[in-house]
Amino acid sequence: MVRFGWRSQRKGIPKEPALLAAAADNPGGSVAEIDPAYIDDPNGYVPPEAIRGAWLVDSSGKLTGEYQENPRHGAPQDDFSKLTEPDHWLGWLGDNPAAAVRQGIEESLRAQVADAVVEWVKILETPRFLTAGRQPSENDQVMLVTRAALAAPFALSVRTTQHGRSVLQGVFSWAAVNLSPPGVRKDRHWFDLGVELDWAGEQLQERIYEIGSKNRANEQ
Repeated sequence: MVRFGWRSQRKGIPKEPALLAAAADNPGGSVAEIDPAYIDDPNGYVPPEAIRGAWLVDSSGKLTGEYQENPRHGAPQDDFSKLTEPDHWLGWLGDNPAAAVRQGIEESLRAQVADAVVEWVKILETPRFLTAGRQPSENDQVMLVTRAALAAPFALSVRTTQHGRSVLQGVFSWAAVNLSPPGVRKDRHWFDLGVELDWAGEQLQERIYEIGSKNRANEQ
């Protein structure tokens, strides 16, 4: 399997039993070399930058001796492109939606462990978005947004004094109400680990009305 942009070179065939076993399980494919400086558990989520390179495997499940270096290898970086690229209004998140969501994620973690430091965050899929609004009058063509919410699937690395580094996956949800006067804006975050986006999307349908529910009738 040749990766575009990866530089190939010939190396001696390594003898590590774990590597040979992985090759036997992937005939015709490749076996990635994970950099332990960035990832402690290679069986969990591995960001692309944490892959040093890959050993190619022949059709019989044996290493060929060809090694492809990953040009992106290095410290993992934030990636919020799945959040910001869709053509969806994110004005309720301020001028920098990516920074706002990152801050919300970090606040959720620090609510559980005060010294949590997020090393990197990657949004893995296009989030689920919800908006609700009202017209100022029957004849008005303008719609005022009163509620907005999102559910964003993520992978992240967080460090704490007690537990060191942990790589987590889940869905971060955020709902905001009273986005248009005269109400006072209210926000709420949900940090769900080990859940699927479909589940979080269903929950979002209810969560967007969990806060400020007394004012819902005024938005119709």
